[in-house]
Amino acid sequence: MNILVSACLLGVNCRYNGEGKLQEDLLKLQEHHHLIPICPEQLGGLPTPRPASEIQNQRVMSKTGIDVTEQFEAGAFESLKLAKLYQCTYAILKERSPSCGYGTIYDGSFTDSLIDGNGITANLLAEHGITVIGESKLTEFIKLLRD
Repeated sequence: MNILVSACLLGVNCRYNGEGKLQEDLLKLQEHHHLIPICPEQLGGLPTPRPASEIQNQRVMSKTGIDVTEQFEAGAFESLKLAKLYQCTYAILKERSPSCGYGTIYDGSFTDSLIDGNGITANLLAEHGITVIGESKLTEFIKLLRD
């Protein structure tokens, strides 16, 4: 099975701050599945590192006040293309991100406050029938795959 994965969760230094967020449990999935790494922000043309961004009034705004919605949407569509190309039915994505967050994201105030909502990429993937899983649900997902 092919699984779309936020590249930062595989340790790729692609997050806004130029760092990764390696999730060791993901490496276990490689024993039986193909992991397809994506970074929607990079796929949308944004540099690394880059200013942090959050969703405000249905637009993605950088902490420096620049509207980066177009880049986030472009990256989401490129991620969807990859998901379709590799026939991914699951995506394991970085939680709280304005791209990859699913269920909970930052509220747009840049104060680490959370609200219910989805990132641009997570939302698009879910709309196209791909099951989105955040990294905190990884252990449960691995167990589900084994059963």
